[in-house]
Amino acid sequence: MSSHPHLRDRTFRRRELKVENVSAAASGQPSKQNTGTAAGQDALAVRLGDLARSLQNEVDTDAILAGMVQAAIELIPGVEEGSISVVVGRKEVGSRAASSDLPKRIDAIQMEVNEGPCLDAVYEQKTVRVADMSTEKRWPRFAERAYAAGAGSMLSFQLYVEGGNLGALNLYAKEAGAFTDESEHVGLLVAAHAAVAFAEAQKTEQLQEALTTRDLIGQAKGILMERHKITDQQAFAILTHASQNSNLKLRDVAIRLVTSGEIPSQTQH
Repeated sequence: MSSHPHLRDRTFRRRELKVENVSAAASGQPSKQNTGTAAGQDALAVRLGDLARSLQNEVDTDAILAGMVQAAIELIPGVEEGSISVVVGRKEVGSRAASSDLPKRIDAIQMEVNEGPCLDAVYEQKTVRVADMSTEKRWPRFAERAYAAGAGSMLSFQLYVEGGNLGALNLYAKEAGAFTDESEHVGLLVAAHAAVAFAEAQKTEQLQEALTTRDLIGQAKGILMERHKITDQQAFAILTHASQNSNLKLRDVAIRLVTSGEIPSQTQH
């Protein structure tokens, strides 16, 4: 995620709008603790429908993920904080849309010790619940540090599996025993809607990256065509040769040319 202040301000405002949307959907409806009743289930269905429509109309990936986390906090019994873990190529694990510093700290611990509920939810199980972090034995290194950081309970749901791209919705509470069977039931419903939004966010992100790459390569070819009075095909051949020779992606070669006017010519180490 970009650290540019204007982008941070925009993302934060979009997150505020998502909070307002979810709160508006909940207005006049039973609290999330009442979803066990017929009326509560009907209200939950309405609120999930509102969530799905709201996220479908959103084009900013970070806002989509933030909206998913905020909806989970609003709708699932026991939840105080949340975040989303994203795994690309089954290798790179990142934490996004954290609602506060607590999930950021817990997610960082999981990545550091390479064990924990969200990693199990991503790779192995669809749902993982930690009733009491202070007595948790499945991930001893993680549990001890997570409890010290302030997590008493945790609930993780697998969101999406397509190729090498994975995700998990991570939910936290400061007290032990915060999550019940109802929490899991409602959480599965929220996660099902969130998974669709997550998939769309991934596709949108990939499309945006592809379009950006195409534009960068187009700019780079234009520079070479103007500089050397050559054809489009010849300019592209120069870029691909530079990519192979420098061991850099074609996109990175184009960025170098567009930003500095130079083409890398030596193998990068």
